[in-house]
Amino acid sequence: MRNIEKGQAALSGIPGVELDTMDLMDPASVDSFAERFLATGRPLHILINSAGIMATPLRRDARGYESQFSTNHLGHFQLTARLWPALEQENGARVVAVSSRGHRLGSVDLDDPNFEHREYDKWKAYGQSKSANILFALELDKRGKSRSVRAFSVHPGLIPDTGLGRDLTAEEIGPRPVKDEQGRSLTNEQNAHFKTIEQGAATSVWCAVSTQLDGLGGVYCEDVDIAKAVPADSLEPSGVRPWAIDPELAVGLWTLSEKYTGVQFVI
Repeated sequence: MRNIEKGQAALSGIPGVELDTMDLMDPASVDSFAERFLATGRPLHILINSAGIMATPLRRDARGYESQFSTNHLGHFQLTARLWPALEQENGARVVAVSSRGHRLGSVDLDDPNFEHREYDKWKAYGQSKSANILFALELDKRGKSRSVRAFSVHPGLIPDTGLGRDLTAEEIGPRPVKDEQGRSLTNEQNAHFKTIEQGAATSVWCAVSTQLDGLGGVYCEDVDIAKAVPADSLEPSGVRPWAIDPELAVGLWTLSEKYTGVQFVI
């Protein structure tokens, strides 16, 4: 977490909790956190990559990378790579990438992920970062399962009052149709509903610990179940879009992520 005071307030009263700080947009901060954990010599049983930002104005990290791609994907990619020795040590670890149904807003543009040559759109940037979460889990599971590390991605649900929408206007908060350039609705929001924080955490917890998923990995989950694959033009809010489970795109993103972060997994 970036703010230790907020963390203490959120976790007060829960025994056995250890807090530390990290900024996912700062590579040195990610490395320092990982080094402190590895120095303890403990195995890492479960890693839930849940930090994120959403629909922000155009911001860039110190390297020039677009902030949503940097925070939501690259930071978690680097963190997982740095913590890999502890995950492998566990001999049965799970990694959970918290994505979003927002992945339906767009795929990953490997040629211009940082919006340097196209007009910035905060929702397309968010959708790209959430698609990247799913693709990362897909490729991580493929590479890690021989080392008994399995990976999953999840859509937690629509959860108000988490602070994720701090950059949104009142009109932008809540279920709303996604429209194409001609103003035609691409999605059906009639069945959308909000979840409590506890309900929102349920699918991540399920992916982290459920024996129902023993021997499985690389899947996108929602509502405490494995999501169905749906066509790219599906109007339903649920389901995983084809670009987010494209194995070739997953490899391409992995290669790009290693280049951008300068970090390679030793698997």
